[in-house]
Amino acid sequence: MFDKKVLMVCLGNICRSPLAQGILEKKIILHGLNWTVDSAGTGRYHVGNPPDVRSIDKAREYGIDITKQRSRQIEVSDLDLFDVILTMDSSNYQSVMGLAKNKSQRDKIKLILNYVYPGQNMAVPDPYYDDSFQRVYDLLNAALDQLIAKVEAF
Repeated sequence: MFDKKVLMVCLGNICRSPLAQGILEKKIILHGLNWTVDSAGTGRYHVGNPPDVRSIDKAREYGIDITKQRSRQIEVSDLDLFDVILTMDSSNYQSVMGLAKNKSQRDKIKLILNYVYPGQNMAVPDPYYDDSFQRVYDLLNAALDQLIAKVEAF
């Protein structure tokens, strides 16, 4: 299996993308993949902060520890460094696309739920305000299963 570098992106990098990073890190181990994963936010509201305690608690329910993660803002260099950049919603997608300098970079940027709902451009809801952390976990878990299945098919 070939190496892959995956970046998860949401707005503040404290709820959705840290959870997605943790879920994929666990799946990488379970599937014996030689992948690396990181997460970032399009905004810099929470730079340096740990994930939201509700994301930490939800991850812990599934045996995932995300407490060492720290929020960071996406950088232009990430578009060269990572092979796949998975965004949580259309706003994040547009923000990251705005950083892209060429077709190669643009081709890396995807909406994460298109792995489960192809072509529907659905958003992972932001649980910060409505506490929908279980729904977010379930959506991310399903999408990342499909990402791995798609890659393992090659």
